[in-house]
Amino acid sequence: MRAKLINDTTEVKMIINHPMETGRKKDDFGQLIPAHFIQLLTAKLNGQPVIEMQWGTGISKNPYVTFYLKSAKVDDKIVVNWVDNLGKTGEGEVLVTAG
Repeated sequence: MRAKLINDTTEVKMIINHPMETGRKKDDFGQLIPAHFIQLLTAKLNGQPVIEMQWGTGISKNPYVTFYLKSAKVDDKIVVNWVDNLGKTGEGEVLVTAG
């Protein structure tokens, strides 16, 4: 995960390691692989919510996410959390750096 301030805009990029299974794919024995996907991703800038994404089965394995912020400054903290359909969670954080 990284966050770079370029001019007055912060670009946040990350890769989330997650299988993102649709529930429609079969394993080598012909059995359906259960659905397992991220449902909600949220990002906070210094503790204040800045973005919320609701996802479904149409997102690829290990999703790559980019978003932009106007109000961030160098050394501000961005925290990203996600929750999947099985109740598992993940979190990442990064400090904004100068681009």
